[in-house]
Amino acid sequence: MATHPKVVASRSRQVYKKSDGSLSAFSLNFLERLPCEIVTKVLSYLDAPALFSMSYVNKRTHQLASDNALWKNLYVAQFGKNKRQKPPPVAGLNMEVKDPAAGYWKRLFLTTVEHRDTKTWKQLLGHVSCLTGLPSRTEQVLSIVLSSCRNSHVTWELTVTSKSGQVCALELSRSQFCKTSLTLCWSGGLCLSNYGEISTLQLDGVRRIELNHPGLKKRSLMAKLNMQPLTKCAQVIGQDRLVQLKLLQPGVIMGLWTGQSSVAFFMFTLHFHKLMERSTHGSAVCPYTEPIIKPPFDDVDPDYGLHGYQVHIVLHNTTCQLLSESFSQLFCPKDQISDGFIHLTAISRTNLAQHTPVLGSITLPWQCEALQGSVENCCVMSFTLLDEFRKPFKCVCSPVSMQLEKSSVCLDYSDEHFLIHHKEPGVQVKMQLAWSKEQEKFVLISLVVCVSVHEVNKHFSRDY
Repeated sequence: MATHPKVVASRSRQVYKKSDGSLSAFSLNFLERLPCEIVTKVLSYLDAPALFSMSYVNKRTHQLASDNALWKNLYVAQFGKNKRQKPPPVAGLNMEVKDPAAGYWKRLFLTTVEHRDTKTWKQLLGHVSCLTGLPSRTEQVLSIVLSSCRNSHVTWELTVTSKSGQVCALELSRSQFCKTSLTLCWSGGLCLSNYGEISTLQLDGVRRIELNHPGLKKRSLMAKLNMQPLTKCAQVIGQDRLVQLKLLQPGVIMGLWTGQSSVAFFMFTLHFHKLMERSTHGSAVCPYTEPIIKPPFDDVDPDYGLHGYQVHIVLHNTTCQLLSESFSQLFCPKDQISDGFIHLTAISRTNLAQHTPVLGSITLPWQCEALQGSVENCCVMSFTLLDEFRKPFKCVCSPVSMQLEKSSVCLDYSDEHFLIHHKEPGVQVKMQLAWSKEQEKFVLISLVVCVSVHEVNKHFSRDY
């Protein structure tokens, strides 16, 4: 007695759910013996995830599972009832085509699902914080879901390539969200014993859309680092008895086992500014680039100075937040521009009312499988500079180190003084901290942001 197509389809769905989309040898042989017409009838009872999974079985089922009629029915069932739902504008896809090429409706279905999810997270990111100038729901969008399906999410992968061509793709070990940044760490599966053997590091944002299948994910290149020049000029920012931390470039740390050349972990710190776009809207070979927007025009007399800036700064480590403050209406008179930089003072040493306590000790905890530790005088700084129109102008996120200053810089604090000085092209951040024995905590006594005049002129299309 022949098995009804609905029963075959039901069994296929059960196999799909139990085996993460793969088919058993029995089911595969069974389908191989059936005529194409019968297989197509069986496939017509599958939902989109199961049908998509079937297309990965072999060449024959890929052709049959991409049938236009099957995917058109799924498209109409899911999107056709909503008159407001319009297909996304995608090159090569035209709803008015009378005889579309094979796979047309499948591509249209997948593109529409992606377009719907993108529209959802863009709506969630529409609310902007007045303190940071950044979307206030970035963490919610990245860490929870992008649509009604809980399998729709974003993650990040690190690919390590050796000089011999060996490729090692690492899955994310840990992540931590802070107010304006994300910290990612990879510590398992490192197959290279010597960091000198590493040729490149590549960070990709990986997005799975609604159909939960390993093959259905989009990669967005976020960074590709050539390790040879980076390791030569890498800065050691701290160490404990187990690991040494090397800052390869702003935002990227390599942890080495103390006294060895083997890698314990890699850590990337990412600023929230355009993080969703960078994680999802680049291609596999090219990072996301922001659209060119006509720069704002500052009609104030340049002699008045550069004014109206706002700074939001966060100090945190891999477990907690140490400081989060916002400073508005910062300015720099024209006669105080020096060495090609404008100097914006958010906290002055001489103004005790501005001095800000730091909550907790300045350390950078780390974890690597069964081992863990904490490096003193290190933390992560997330810095956002808004222009006078409250739009993000310069965004920085990077691990930083705190160095002891030999001479006292503030007579109101007789205890030890420390300096954090972060430099990168176009911007510098200088922080001075004092240890208060009375309060048993660090106090931020000075914060100065230096922005390149070249960057300001480029941003405003002026000639200050």
